[in-house]
Amino acid sequence: MSDTSGALMADREFFKALTDGNGDALDRLLADEFILIDVMRGAEVAKTALVELVGSRQLRFESITPADVYARRYGSTAIVSGRTTMRLRFEQTSVTVKSRYTHIYIEDHGSWRMVSAQGTQISDG
Repeated sequence: MSDTSGALMADREFFKALTDGNGDALDRLLADEFILIDVMRGAEVAKTALVELVGSRQLRFESITPADVYARRYGSTAIVSGRTTMRLRFEQTSVTVKSRYTHIYIEDHGSWRMVSAQGTQISDG
């Protein structure tokens, strides 16, 4: 099995950038062609939109707790999946969301950049 430690570290850095509201860190971690499928509505969110929402604190991740995280590597691509419990605030609305997620990373000159993220909301059960 190929080493997945770099992709797992990038995944932790991604969650930290979200909870810190650090748009600059997100900009470095996300590939230019990055696309997110929103866990709440299934909408597509481009890199520039996510960086702006998080960096301006219009979208705030108050906490993200990952669990059951697993990574697989295929050459210069890694797929990281797991579960999260997220407390977030968008504008004046706060919600807690449980999800299963899949993040796809590519290795680029020794660093890992996320190209795709998708979350699926799951029930408490």
